[in-house]
Amino acid sequence: MGRRNEHTREELRQIALEAAEELVAEQGLSGLSTRKVAARIGYTVGSLYMIFRNLDDLIAQMNERTLDALHARLVAAVAGQPPPVVAIRALAQGYIAFALNEPHRWLAIYQHRLPEGETVPDSFSEKVARMFALVQQQLMLLCPQRPPDDSILASRALWSGIHGICILGLGQKLEAVGGHSIEEVAGSLLDHYLTGFALPRQPTSS
Repeated sequence: MGRRNEHTREELRQIALEAAEELVAEQGLSGLSTRKVAARIGYTVGSLYMIFRNLDDLIAQMNERTLDALHARLVAAVAGQPPPVVAIRALAQGYIAFALNEPHRWLAIYQHRLPEGETVPDSFSEKVARMFALVQQQLMLLCPQRPPDDSILASRALWSGIHGICILGLGQKLEAVGGHSIEEVAGSLLDHYLTGFALPRQPTSS
């Protein structure tokens, strides 16, 4: 790392975010502090506050980088335009692999809570929405006869299901329901949900 005066404001931001990611990977979100980040990069805490409003701002920006990395992995998983069912399975497998390989970074996205009165940045919400869109697009290709709202809801249901399975698996809670692996339980969810989604839509009772 160069001397302090060799770093531009943007370079310092990137260096600090990389250090934060390393600390979270090692110690989890609870182990992250501006003091630790500053010590790791050889700057003062005051220097960090010239770049980030506070620790929450640093974490939010770090989590957006994690969402970018996750999105890139998912896009790569469906490269080549495989059939919709294959693509949805690949998206689920990519999500699971990221959660297993980067558990602390992945969990930090969901563990971080902004202080009361602060809202989630639009950029964060947009990054989450584009991941839902990857699944929604495949569901629309799978069942083009269904209205778009069905695919929107289904994408969120599937994503929530896979996410919940990952949470239980990482917490070693799946052992309580038979000891099946994350991949096995996720595969069963996809098998049954996609089979049902492909069936003709049943009219709602009045």
